Amino acid sequence: MSDTDSFIEEVTEEVRRDRLFRLMRRYGWIAILLILLLVGGAAWNEWRKSQAQAEAQQFGDSILAALSEPDRAARASALAEIEPPNTEAAAVVDLLAAAERAEGDPQAAAARLLEIADRPETAEVYRQIATLKAVTLPGSGLGTDARRQGLEGLVGAGGIVRLLAEEQLALIALETGDRSAALERLTAITSDAEATAGLRRRATQVIVALGEEPPDLQRATPGAAGVLQ
Repeated sequence: MSDTDSFIEEVTEEVRRDRLFRLMRRYGWIAILLILLLVGGAAWNEWRKSQAQAEAQQFGDSILAALSEPDRAARASALAEIEPPNTEAAAVVDLLAAAERAEGDPQAAAARLLEIADRPETAEVYRQIATLKAVTLPGSGLGTDARRQGLEGLVGAGGIVRLLAEEQLALIALETGDRSAALERLTAITSDAEATAGLRRRATQVIVALGEEPPDLQRATPGAAGVLQ
């Protein structure tokens, strides 16, 4: 390599270095700001997670403390004093409070459960549970038509309580003397793939109590041969 080429390379490298330094002086603060934002965002995210965990733990502890009260009235009162952190937590507290009042004042408990079910901001699963508990609560004061309407809504909506609502509709059919409708719903439950073994067992027992032959569970649902044992 000639001295001229070496000189040109050195000059070119010096120009590049000088240009890089100028760019760093002009835009280096942007890189520093981005680093600070990334670090600050990560720290904020970790703080929020820590706060949420502490809040959830405090909420759970308050529920356990309320449920450890010696009598139902004290438990209901303690639950009423809990401040839920969000709508889902509020639904859980209200469901527990209604359960504590169900024995002493079932009508008030049913009314509170239906109020939970009517809240649009409450998660659908809690609304369904509240409706099911309200319409199946003994002494709720709800008429047959109101109970049937609530249960049919649960069946139509699907979800985790669909088959339990079907079972209750079958019992209402028996209550009103509609034996064929009850048998139809009970038989459908025994062959439903989503039905638990306990639910199938209850439905089959009612079918047998009505003097009918139980459905062929082994053919309808593989692996269910031992349900009646």
